[in-house]
Amino acid sequence: MRISVRRPRSLAGQLFAMQAVLLAVVVAGYALFSYVSDRSQAEQAAGRQATAVARSVADSPSVRSAIRTSDPTAELQPYALRIMRDTDVDFVTIMNPQGIRWTHPDPNQIGKRFLGNTAPALRGETFTETYTGTLGPSVRAVTPVEDDDKRIVGLVSAGIRVEAISARVQDQVTALLGVAAGVLALGAIGTYVINARLRRHTHGMNAAELSRMHAYHEAALHAVREGLLLLDGQYRVALINDGGRELLGVSGDVVGRSVAELGLPAPLTGALLASEPRVDEVHLTAERVVVVNTSPVSGGERRGTIVTLRDVTELQSLMGELDSERGFTQALRSQAHEAANRLHTVVSLIELGRAEEAVDFATAELELAQALTDQVVAAVSEPVLAALLLGKTAQANERGVELVVSSDSRLDDGLLPADLSARDLVTILGNLIDNAVDAAQGGVAPRVTVTAYTDASELVLRVADTGPGVDPGHADLVFQRGYSTKPSGPGGRGLGLALVRQTVYRHAGTLTVAEAAEGGAEFEVRLPLRVGASTGGDA
Repeated sequence: MRISVRRPRSLAGQLFAMQAVLLAVVVAGYALFSYVSDRSQAEQAAGRQATAVARSVADSPSVRSAIRTSDPTAELQPYALRIMRDTDVDFVTIMNPQGIRWTHPDPNQIGKRFLGNTAPALRGETFTETYTGTLGPSVRAVTPVEDDDKRIVGLVSAGIRVEAISARVQDQVTALLGVAAGVLALGAIGTYVINARLRRHTHGMNAAELSRMHAYHEAALHAVREGLLLLDGQYRVALINDGGRELLGVSGDVVGRSVAELGLPAPLTGALLASEPRVDEVHLTAERVVVVNTSPVSGGERRGTIVTLRDVTELQSLMGELDSERGFTQALRSQAHEAANRLHTVVSLIELGRAEEAVDFATAELELAQALTDQVVAAVSEPVLAALLLGKTAQANERGVELVVSSDSRLDDGLLPADLSARDLVTILGNLIDNAVDAAQGGVAPRVTVTAYTDASELVLRVADTGPGVDPGHADLVFQRGYSTKPSGPGGRGLGLALVRQTVYRHAGTLTVAEAAEGGAEFEVRLPLRVGASTGGDA
């Protein structure tokens, strides 16, 4: 036997049922309140009407005259019946002070005692009460009849039956119920329309499903390592996950703040404020290299922007190392080609019987190569920088640029702190040398001079070239991502110096550019050797 499990009612359905019940209760309560209020008002109105009729009859001179006759009923009964018909009351009873009736709608009750209270009237007061008499429950008024000497010579009671009052209220209740039914129907239609729209927005899900989806959304939002940033139509932060905070380097409550107020680098801020989509753009924050993708959200009008961020800091460093390795490989290939040429030269000299000249040629080549290695290692014994300089020297030679290690260089092994990684040194010095070689290439005497030494508690790296130099007005622009005086290559330009500045800033160092002694540009980096330095650097 198949057991079917009933799916819980959707949130929209639950809200509709709750609103319908609430609306029905409110309308029913209002109808009941109106009925009770109208009935109370009808009874009060009946009491006022009965009081007015009773006082009018008691003040009538003909009534006082008839009371003094031997047979008051003969004159008062027709008069009372006429008053009842003209004033729309159910009875007018005129009686003596002892309560014996002179008039009554039922002639058989004449001469009998009045059923009701008369004591207040005998004291000269007019009062009203609800009492059950011969005609049933009624709202009645009782007032005294006084002669010229203010003596009470009779009593007058006028009343309206409760049944008649209920009949009056019934007509009002019928109209009220019609209005209540119309209000209930209109409210039900409005509630259905609102909840139908809500059902579309919630896709028919119930409260438990929405709660579960919210929990999954929050968990996924904080678990994703990539950064997610949602901007509203005014470029204010509507949502940001933990990855986005980490990649952008922001903290605190940033939701509701404009992107321009987050203190991000200008190029990155411009990308986030752009109205057109951005695809895989590389930007630098204070400490990271991120790939930015933006996608505007629109539905007839701009509603916001979805921004995704990917951390490629490690990847960019690996690409830099790969470029260095590729350069080393090309240099080795070129040196192998040159070595092969030299070897052929030596072999040819031997074949020609010039062995002594072959030995001299080979010895000179070996001394030249060893002299270069000795020069670099003597100046910079730190192994990573020494290897980098040897490789960059070979690369520069291949491009027709002389790379020279200054005689002022002195950097012994073991001086650098543990927090200054070899990768960061390669990023800083490698990109500065590459930039200098690019600038010097094609000049009359292209040369790049590298200086590396420790000064007190600082590591100083200085790279000078014989290129065209840097315009003083662009001294700060050269460190911005995307700035370059060279035409863009396949991988784009303008990232190397930006990476240098980012790395120097991360190590609380300084980076400056000035005019070199030979007319080109001279870049100088100073990195503190104190562990835990925390002051930011200038660029």
